[in-house]
Amino acid sequence: MEKSFSESYKQAGVDVTAGYKSVELMKEAVKSTYTEGVISDLGGFGGLFALDKSEFKEPILVSGTDGVGTKLKLAFLMNKHNTIGQDCVAMCVNDIICCGAKPLFFLDYMALGKNVPEVVATIVKGVADGCKMAGCSLVGGETAEMPGFYKEGEYDLAGFSVGVVEKSKMIDSKTIEIGDKVIGISSSGVHSNGFSLVRKIFDVNEENLKQQYDELGLTLGESLLTPTKIYVKPILKLLDSIQVKGISHITGGGFYENMPRMLKEGVSLEIQKDSYPVLPIFKLIQKIGNIPERDMYNTFNMGIGMAVIVKKEDAKKAVEILEQQGEKAYIIGEVISGNKEIKIK
Repeated sequence: MEKSFSESYKQAGVDVTAGYKSVELMKEAVKSTYTEGVISDLGGFGGLFALDKSEFKEPILVSGTDGVGTKLKLAFLMNKHNTIGQDCVAMCVNDIICCGAKPLFFLDYMALGKNVPEVVATIVKGVADGCKMAGCSLVGGETAEMPGFYKEGEYDLAGFSVGVVEKSKMIDSKTIEIGDKVIGISSSGVHSNGFSLVRKIFDVNEENLKQQYDELGLTLGESLLTPTKIYVKPILKLLDSIQVKGISHITGGGFYENMPRMLKEGVSLEIQKDSYPVLPIFKLIQKIGNIPERDMYNTFNMGIGMAVIVKKEDAKKAVEILEQQGEKAYIIGEVISGNKEIKIK
């Protein structure tokens, strides 16, 4: 560490020794995520993972990548960086579980204006926490100090995950039938989508994020920065217990964009909006922003972070299984004839 130092590079705004310190500070959190498949250590050029092929006849690898979006702006304003890493993990692993794939490992990418090792380590600890919630290993990542490109105190965060599923157990739309039921699993809040609209509605700044709203029971900033829920373990339990015909992660584009992605040709969904409680934060957003109801369901998750399709006779059992896993779940609709349309009544 002492030998690798460039005074010229430091004068240009890049402190390589700060990068080394960041790695040292994050090592414990990263190693706490390691599962049996990890065969590399932090600091190599690649993260190595050995797939136990004895568990599978035809293993299919499923990958997903995403970022946190402009929700990061709130983390900057509140100087709160310990939860944003969970958002990053959630946005990736919640996608690949839609295929029935169990996440194996995760990598993150962080680009920032100035490397403050303690902040970087805090962010990565949040990533590690998310990985443990998802049961996957954080096998590597990249921290890029980019002065002049990002403002000091600001950064971007993205991630990438790989999972595996037995080919015969992949979740697709082929078995969906008219009359099947839609189960909605509650979200923890806005999750990590729609924040450009949220920031415009509330004219977000350091002061108004501190405003307390009775309907929220906490400040605006605390509510909005609530991390995205990770659904991997409850969904895996559901997959082990009953036949799941389709899974949708409700992200940007809300109900109207995401739910059709789990459907086949010839079917649509009818969703009953009074079948579950819409979270107070969405009612507040709609009221203050004077947002039309359709736009709300076309932008936000509206309190439902994941939706699954099961047989009509399995619907109540599905809710029970999810509730046993600590989730709030509701029968929110059913499959009807149509062409991949979402009807909300």
